[in-house]
Amino acid sequence: MPKNDSNNYVIQVLDSPLAVDGMAWNTLLASQSHPTPFMRHEYLAALHTSGCAVEATGWTPRFMTLWQDGQLAAACPLYLKTHSHGEYVFDWAWANAYQQHGLTYYPKALVAVPFTPVPGTRLLARDAAARDALVQALIGWCTQESLSSLHLLFAAEEDLAACTRAGLMQRDTVQFHWTNQTPTTLAKASQNLTPTSATSTASHPFGSFDHFLASLSQEKRKKIRQERRKVAEAGVSFRWARGSDISATDWDFFYRCYERTYLEHGNAPYLSRGFFQQMAQAMPENWLLFIGERAGRPMASSLIALHDHSTLGTGQNHSKSGPHTARGPDSAPEEAETVAYGRYWGALERVDCLHFEACYYQPLQWCIEHGVKRFEGGAQGEHKMARALLPVKTSSAHWLAHPAFADAVERFLEREGQGIGDYLAHLEARSPLRKPTGG
Repeated sequence: MPKNDSNNYVIQVLDSPLAVDGMAWNTLLASQSHPTPFMRHEYLAALHTSGCAVEATGWTPRFMTLWQDGQLAAACPLYLKTHSHGEYVFDWAWANAYQQHGLTYYPKALVAVPFTPVPGTRLLARDAAARDALVQALIGWCTQESLSSLHLLFAAEEDLAACTRAGLMQRDTVQFHWTNQTPTTLAKASQNLTPTSATSTASHPFGSFDHFLASLSQEKRKKIRQERRKVAEAGVSFRWARGSDISATDWDFFYRCYERTYLEHGNAPYLSRGFFQQMAQAMPENWLLFIGERAGRPMASSLIALHDHSTLGTGQNHSKSGPHTARGPDSAPEEAETVAYGRYWGALERVDCLHFEACYYQPLQWCIEHGVKRFEGGAQGEHKMARALLPVKTSSAHWLAHPAFADAVERFLEREGQGIGDYLAHLEARSPLRKPTGG
């Protein structure tokens, strides 16, 4: 085991997430500023044991851990990749350029959660010094293994800062997220403020789906109501279940829908039924399932992941199922979720606007009713803006061993970054939110 003598870290590179102590990993994760359920040891282990992220699928685990005085000081999910599928930060052009110059791009090193474009902590560390040491250990290992490059995807701010200090290049992309927060102008109007109550103009969570619609422009309100009406008039209704209340039959049906979505696009699904079976067993509290029914038969589903600090490896189960019940705007949240993540969906029948209902309107309504602060809609999808998911910048960090290619990529990223900035400004100018003068 090599050592980083300057900090007396013992560095271990492990060929399986199962070789890492799960409790130590989850304890370190819980102390991070931007944890997600996808970085839980159970999630990463399930990707491995189900055969989804293993050497045979092009994801060879090389989890890196730094130890000091017998304690886990830093760690990250590291993979050797023989392709760029399942990453959602596209570097195919870089690989092609290497090939055209007679150089080898694969295998490359990747710090990421397989198949999961969700921003959050990637470099688990007890402090900034340990995080810096982890980045240096990653670069040192890549150099030792003669790898072409190192990539950290959808990283948190503190990860990016450590990478910048180590000389890595930053690359930005755009996602679309919804926030359960009334715009200030709507808060003022809904409170019917007098001059003496101006201090109470702070935004607060939406009290109902209609309250949320009131924050949008007239055009967007009308469009959403029309889309929801089409689904309802087609005879489709939805039910939801969470945690252990999601039955094995429900999971089986969801997987049929999920698999069909991939097969209809000519691809095999990344995740197996066995993976979701492990999720139902090891992390039930982190999953919320919507099932659309027509004439008493299930015909569509969408799966949402949930996060709050109580679900970071505690084994708590917050299962609750039932019909939607709107709350008043001043009610306390029923549960302590802070973030919901739109993950997977599928349908066995075609209904106009069903995708929007299953993937956005049902989850947003649930988030409002349960006090969830944010809903992240996943990678790409400018159409999400019309559903009030607003653009946010997400970032990754990159290191290339070849100096000339590193210089070329750096110049490319400067140009691309300017384009991303212009794109964000363009999107912000098209905000679906209601203007202060009404509309």
